[in-house]
Amino acid sequence: MIPSVESFISKPIDNAVVIVFWRKVTVRLFCRWSTPSEPCRLVLSRLQTFVASPQVLGLPRREERTLAFNTRSRQGDFSNFSPLLLFAMKRKQKRFLQMTLLFTVALIFLPNIGLWSLYKDKHLVKSAEPAEHQTFPLGLGDGQFYSWTDGLRRKDWHDYESIQKDALRSGKGEHGKPYPLTEEDHDDSAYRENGFNIFVSNNIALERSLPDIRHANCKHKMYLERLPNTSIIIPFHNEGWTSLLRTIHSIINRTPESLIVEIILVDDFSDREHLKDKLEDYMARFPKVRIVRTKKREGLIRTRLLGASVARGEVLTFLDSHCEVNVNWLPPLLNQIALNHKTIVCPMIDVIDHNHFGYEAQAGDAMRGAFDWEMYYKRIPIPPELQRADPSDPFESPVMAGGLFAVDRKWFWELGGYDPGLEIWGGEQYEISFKVWMCGGEMFDVPCSRVGHIYRKYVPYKVPSGTILARNLKRVAETWMDEFAEYIYQRRPEYRHLSTGDISAQKELRKRLKCKDFKWFMAAVAWDVPKYYPPVEPLPAAWGEIRSLAANLCVDSKHGATGTELRLDICVKDGSERTWSHEQLFTFGWREDIRPGEPLHTRKFCLDAISHSSPVTLYDCHGMKGNQLWGYRKDRTLFHPVTNSCMDCNPAEKKIFMARCDPLSETQQWIFEHINMTVLEKNHHHANS
Repeated sequence: MIPSVESFISKPIDNAVVIVFWRKVTVRLFCRWSTPSEPCRLVLSRLQTFVASPQVLGLPRREERTLAFNTRSRQGDFSNFSPLLLFAMKRKQKRFLQMTLLFTVALIFLPNIGLWSLYKDKHLVKSAEPAEHQTFPLGLGDGQFYSWTDGLRRKDWHDYESIQKDALRSGKGEHGKPYPLTEEDHDDSAYRENGFNIFVSNNIALERSLPDIRHANCKHKMYLERLPNTSIIIPFHNEGWTSLLRTIHSIINRTPESLIVEIILVDDFSDREHLKDKLEDYMARFPKVRIVRTKKREGLIRTRLLGASVARGEVLTFLDSHCEVNVNWLPPLLNQIALNHKTIVCPMIDVIDHNHFGYEAQAGDAMRGAFDWEMYYKRIPIPPELQRADPSDPFESPVMAGGLFAVDRKWFWELGGYDPGLEIWGGEQYEISFKVWMCGGEMFDVPCSRVGHIYRKYVPYKVPSGTILARNLKRVAETWMDEFAEYIYQRRPEYRHLSTGDISAQKELRKRLKCKDFKWFMAAVAWDVPKYYPPVEPLPAAWGEIRSLAANLCVDSKHGATGTELRLDICVKDGSERTWSHEQLFTFGWREDIRPGEPLHTRKFCLDAISHSSPVTLYDCHGMKGNQLWGYRKDRTLFHPVTNSCMDCNPAEKKIFMARCDPLSETQQWIFEHINMTVLEKNHHHANS
């Protein structure tokens, strides 16, 4: 008995591509294992002859050649034969049958070449269909780049010629080294217009070289030979001339030209002369750069949306206007999107120092994006459960930093882009992060993609008021965070009375996309965030004023920021009047760090010491203990485990500093206004007493 197609193929197929060769049959099945579809039925109904090599079916070569033979075959009548298998035909009959079969297959599949993409459901994420009543901006890319990728060739995307040129460069600032500054160069006027040292920016090369600080494995990674193309969108407002040009030059020099459709500079109503005709003239040398301008000040969010709305690439890549991309930065991002188009990817964001322009990785380097319950962006370690065997592989991140990321253009608009009700700046990184995860997508940080970013000393132009930022955050919370929004309001009670504006369209979008709830997000995606930032803040070990036993003076941070040295001052509670300049309330919290402010209302700075004799300063809280870990011992000393020293003071000079611990020294004894002994005992293992 000749085998049937059902026995030859053990499962029903959705789509099959059959390529027949003389004396040998190669059957390639690109399919979903599900109910047969019309294209497959069409193939089977039209396919009257199937030429097979006997050994494919496990049949003896010679003996079985005569099994299917009868008188009619000798007469050229094949009507009684199985539609699938014919053996031992005459040479001419076989040739004729082969050509007929190939012609039939060509007629069927050439008009339906798109059937290749049906394989994507098993090995690729299928291209999303537009949401109902959703309109997408027109462009060259339609988000349908995605074809079958399993087995596709990969290639090394490194530009070794460019790498070699960078290696040979020399000069100030080259290879990301700090620019050598004199005392005269530290003039504050250099910062005034840009928030970073424009003098240094103007004195280092526009095409300067950068250090390759990627993990060593990145240098050997191969990515898909066929990647989607991208539009690179760079919003700016009154950006410095050389910092903007350096951003563009780094992109052009370190990005494969075939992957860039365009670089879109979106000018948010700048009024500096160098950003008008001079910029147009300069960018004319780059055919792929175009400038789009707003007609009024729109703010960062709407400026990005404007750039996205005119973009033509299959992928949107957003960068800031004071960046420098590093070697081979783009292919790792696009590769991840090619594997799943519902993915947002972010590069590792390195630090370009705002003063000397030295280039280095952020502290901790590869870490997950997170948030606290006042909606400050945070970075937390990658938990062991998510650490990859290869540390250069992409890893999941709950939220993005905000400014630098890539996303499939069609998927971005299916998600609604940014909420158009968000004003100016703030909260947009949470909105896009929450909805990509909750609505069926995912987000990765990609260690092999690195981009340097200047973190300004201060923002040199008018920023949104606290009310606008608060309104944005509440709008995001009310749309996406469900009952978890209450934890924000407990810490920011003033948010309760703010109006979010109309969020009905955002609620409808969430419903239409069948998005999961925020409880799912916290359990499945951000499950490690509460370890560092619990929704319900544990009780602190101590809080209130910190009084020196030796001088009856209080620790005062004077509302300072990073780098501010703590001082002693007359205790506010002992004086006849309070002044706004004093900040004498501190919280020794469950993280075992000390922060200015009362419990639940602390600032984001922590007491920090770098050596056994250094001053005690304020520094951005990082939650990693280290220099910010303290212990309050029974002898009233504030012990610093990292430096194995204690906080000391000089009452006459009102200075606070670290010194070798001396339990008999009154200048090292401190009294907290309120103490919770139960909590303090739990933390006592760090006190070494």
